[in-house]
Amino acid sequence: MPLGLLGRKLGHTRVYDVRGNVTAVTVVLAGPNRVLQVKSQSGKDGYNAVQLGFDDQKEQRVTKPLLGHIKKQNGQPVKRVKEFRNFSKEVKPGDVVGVNLFAPGDFVDAIGVTKGRGFEGVVGRHAFAGGDSTHGAKGWHRRSGAIGQRLFPGTVQRGLKMPGHMGQVRRTVQNLEVIQVREADNVLLIKGSIPGAEGDYIVIRESKKRPKGWKPPVSIAPMKKKGAAEKKPEAKPAEAKK
Repeated sequence: MPLGLLGRKLGHTRVYDVRGNVTAVTVVLAGPNRVLQVKSQSGKDGYNAVQLGFDDQKEQRVTKPLLGHIKKQNGQPVKRVKEFRNFSKEVKPGDVVGVNLFAPGDFVDAIGVTKGRGFEGVVGRHAFAGGDSTHGAKGWHRRSGAIGQRLFPGTVQRGLKMPGHMGQVRRTVQNLEVIQVREADNVLLIKGSIPGAEGDYIVIRESKKRPKGWKPPVSIAPMKKKGAAEKKPEAKPAEAKK
């Protein structure tokens, strides 16, 4: 993880570029991130890493183990802590890392916990077709049917798709483009959707599988209207001869 930030999902909106194209984006509050600890290969930790803290919290609401770790590093109590290995930016404890870590046009991976859907049947959870609606079928419209075998092995196979709890699992969405970086608001506008509900904590890291042929972003010039003639520079009036 060369670069990364902790953030919170605020919601969705859409933005327009200079050409008038609309893009659906997810708004992420990704700062400020405070550096709590810096680990090094030569130190007692044995590897290079940076611990970041996000979302300030009252001291009374932080668990004692986490509070002790933060006080040992002379840091400020936070709600979330995340460690990024091989952090490519040089920082020291107490520094603040903001959204300017990324730039418009960069590709990132978003890690979050999906929305919880509660207990779901096989039709909603695994997209089963269900039973027949007619021809004598009674009470089997949304059931899975038989789940075992007769003679051999006579048991239910491990990992069989069945009803159960749906959602609320960790998921990573790769190669999302950063559309805007609003440093004054500590906000990133990222193209597409990100796992989780509004207000959930997420991790934004530098993309591990950047698209082939990717190049640094170039500012887009506004398009010219069709049929519009180019204006020629006006000729300077000739100087009067004395």
